[in-house]
This record gives sequence, structure tokens and C-alpha cells, in this order.
Amino acid sequence: MKQFLTMALCMLALAAPLPAAAAGGKIKRACMASDRPAATRARCGCIQRVANDALSRSDRVKVAEWFTDPHQAQVVKMSRTARDDALWDRYEAFGQLAQAVCR
Repeated sequence: MKQFLTMALCMLALAAPLPAAAAGGKIKRACMASDRPAATRARCGCIQRVANDALSRSDRVKVAEWFTDPHQAQVVKMSRTARDDALWDRYEAFGQLAQAVCR
């Protein structure tokens, strides 16, 4: 019985991160759907992992939309609101990190 409980706890510990990972992936999917030649499965997965660390969930949703509508990124960049400025700063930092990590 003790072995069964230990094994069950180990399985739960391994499965715990799965719902968070399954809930995300918007940037990877948008990257893969883009027509960019460099959008490989490995590179898009790497970009998603960097995004998971560098951006909030709401930021990731917004940035994923920019893959299909790049004009919206330009709108945020040119906006003069503090909220959009902060988002753009986080996006630039994410982009620099993704470029360094996901070569």
C-alpha cells in the first residue's frame, strides 16, 4: 500500500505542470501557422518556452494575435498609453531573449 501511495504521489507531481502547459502554446501555434521559413517546430517551441517565462498569460495572448495581424503590434508600439508602453517594453525584452536563446 505504501508503494502505491508513493507511486501515486510521484505521478501527480509529474502531471501537475501539464495543465498549465496545455493551456498555453498560443505563440507556438501562431508561429507554426505563420508563413515564415524559419518557423520550425523546434524554434517555435523554443519561442513559446521563452514567452512562458518572460510574458504574462494575457501578454502571450496579445502577442500571439500579432502573428496574424502585425498592424496591431504597430498600434501598441505607437500608442502613448502607459499600459501599451509597458507591454511594448516587455515584448521587446522577450524578443531579445528569444533571439538569444532560440537560434
